[in-house]
Amino acid sequence: MSKFNSILQKLDSLDRRIIFLIIGLVVLLPLLIPLNLPVEATGLTRDAFEAIHHLPDDATVLMSFEYGPSTKPEIHPMAVSVLRHFMSRGYKVVIMCLWPDGLFMAREAIDEVLRDEKFSNLVYGVDYVNLGYRPGNEAVIKGITKSFAANYTVDSRQTDIMDIPLMNDVRTVADVDFIFSLSAGYPGAIEWVLYASDPLQIPVSSGNASIQVNQLLPYVKSGQMQGVIAGMPGAAEYEALMEEYGLWPTRGQAAKSMDAQSIAHLVIVLFIILGNISYFAKRKSQKKY
Repeated sequence: MSKFNSILQKLDSLDRRIIFLIIGLVVLLPLLIPLNLPVEATGLTRDAFEAIHHLPDDATVLMSFEYGPSTKPEIHPMAVSVLRHFMSRGYKVVIMCLWPDGLFMAREAIDEVLRDEKFSNLVYGVDYVNLGYRPGNEAVIKGITKSFAANYTVDSRQTDIMDIPLMNDVRTVADVDFIFSLSAGYPGAIEWVLYASDPLQIPVSSGNASIQVNQLLPYVKSGQMQGVIAGMPGAAEYEALMEEYGLWPTRGQAAKSMDAQSIAHLVIVLFIILGNISYFAKRKSQKKY
């Protein structure tokens, strides 16, 4: 027993580099070898998923990218999952960006999704289009409520918008059946609600950085938004729903990241418990003398 107490007391002086090494390993290993920990979708994520899933088969959707590299770990996995969902259901997808960095995020998401043979038959300009970035914040949203062509003369490939078959049927944002905003701040989901969804009665949902979700809950509760995908946990939940509905066979980066985060949190809690046990064991030993 005294030997055990001695070990407990020594934990108090454990080299912090060892602790950092252990934390690094428990984060790295689940990323390399997924643990597939169970993920239960919350109501917010499921509402967003089902709003998208039950659109008409010939639906046209608008997907707006409003995030950059700093929030990519949280938002990009959900961008990939939602885009896969749209394309798996056969919807026509119009992509645009209200942030300059959103253009690069959109291109990465499109490339990642189209690498799968399942989508090899999709034709650019017919099944999907990337209009790219236009400056102006909410003024761009207001502009496309009247005319896409007046705000986007060319797409991200510098093709004249009048030469894109898909855009012949999408003259204004009122011609889309659903809006999905991938938002890390301003302009983002709130502006889409205020300047497009509410005035034109177009269903809207969003995927957001966790820190932004509380700002959106009033819009969800009032029925102005159809659910929200909230940060990395929400992205993992959306991947689980894609698997549950048979739309995608495996979970993606968000689920791997949540595995790593969960195990890291567990180890940190364990270190806190051991640290407290070590402290009390040491104090008890000192009282004896």
